[in-house]
Amino acid sequence: MSSTPTKVWPATLPPMPEVDFSQFGEFELAELSRHQQYAGAFLARNWAQIPHVTHNDEAPVDALNAFRRDYGKEIGRKLTSLPFLVKALVNTLEEFPVFNSSISSDGKQLVMKQYFNVGIAVETDKGLLVPVIRDADKKSLSELTDELIDKASRARAKGLPIGEMSGGCMTISSLGSIGGTSFTPIINAPEVAILGITREFERVVLVGGEVSTRRYVPLSLSYDHRVINGADAARFCRFYAGQLEHPERLI
Repeated sequence: MSSTPTKVWPATLPPMPEVDFSQFGEFELAELSRHQQYAGAFLARNWAQIPHVTHNDEAPVDALNAFRRDYGKEIGRKLTSLPFLVKALVNTLEEFPVFNSSISSDGKQLVMKQYFNVGIAVETDKGLLVPVIRDADKKSLSELTDELIDKASRARAKGLPIGEMSGGCMTISSLGSIGGTSFTPIINAPEVAILGITREFERVVLVGGEVSTRRYVPLSLSYDHRVINGADAARFCRFYAGQLEHPERLI
């Protein structure tokens, strides 16, 4: 009895179309910078080769906002939310070590990291750069603030050497100063997850039967589904949100 052979699709993607845009109207050409070309190639690779899933959640931040203002006055400086977000991420990576790993090139092993280096995506005129804060678990909120300001300003002014953008365990990509409710950040290989933060918002809620308002920050966690399952991603975000509810633990 004969059987119809299964059709095997080619392993490579078809090429992008070559289009003569002049047939549709006038146009101009704008050159992509070298950095955009370089970064674009890696983003395309990461998106094509890593099975991305994005889990969305929210974290209440009323306690965080009040604490960072009070603690900033105590130490004599203004503190933004970002160093707290970094500290909360370190604590969450300690609780869920699979997120602090990298998958081997043959897909057979996980490199379980014993250090905590956090990447921070920074918008520059050249495109996105990702400075890495090394040993974030060993640094105070004040030290993290100084390093974040220094690396962001140097990234925007002249760029950063590759050594200061290497070795990250997980990246935070924040659009909080601009807006949005959620997005799908692309994983920065060889990391296995990336945390997106969007703009804080206020919501009317019932607290003990009374109408009140609470402020929340949206979380968008993209993860490598070869390594991380959906339930662990949900637990990761819940634990992270809990860290922000108790900011006094982050100092």
